[in-house]
Amino acid sequence: MQFAVKGGDNMAKMRDFRQRMDFLVISIFMNAAGNGITIATHLGSAVWTGSSVNLADWLHIPLGTTLFLYGIVVTLANQLLLGHFDRRRFVSNLLYTLPFSYLVSFFTFVWTWLGVAEMNLFWRLVLDTLGILTVSAAVSIYQRANILMHPNDDLSYILRFKYLHGSAILGQWVSYLPPLAITLVAFLMTGKLEAIGYGTILALVAQGALMKWSDTHVFPKLKHHVDV
Repeated sequence: MQFAVKGGDNMAKMRDFRQRMDFLVISIFMNAAGNGITIATHLGSAVWTGSSVNLADWLHIPLGTTLFLYGIVVTLANQLLLGHFDRRRFVSNLLYTLPFSYLVSFFTFVWTWLGVAEMNLFWRLVLDTLGILTVSAAVSIYQRANILMHPNDDLSYILRFKYLHGSAILGQWVSYLPPLAITLVAFLMTGKLEAIGYGTILALVAQGALMKWSDTHVFPKLKHHVDV
């Protein structure tokens, strides 16, 4: 009887893990597509993405490569914030950031090729807003699944649950300080801003709240698997 119970527990854990993996894959494509469309509208991207675009412009390197290098640096910062080396988390951050970085670049190309940049202002505003909403929902999904996580969002996750008493809004705001600082430096060096505008303000003000809303309204059966 004891073996049957253990076997049932193992099967339940496997089903839960497979379900979380499915949500992870969905969220990666949602996140990349949402970020790509905000870049293509030229009306402002999420804070980290906008910062990456300006950094790429300043350093004259491809956006995908900039996003990947950004991810490596933030991965190391996350380990410092945890206060100990978490090998699973370290590998998780790097495994997420590699495909995601180049998927953002790919989706940006696709949305641009489809003519998003040439649409009138109203439709670009609609698409930019939809992009931010999609990114917020995607982050909520893979933070709850907690298998692989982009290091930028893992940063807000660590801040949220380790330092800020579970507040999604405060975690998001505090995590925005580094990309905002880098965007400012890039602007001072180049004299121009790219991918900063309406969408950036929306993300800065509302992304934490949108993530909190997504926690209970987008795939609500998926619960947080907290491990900080």
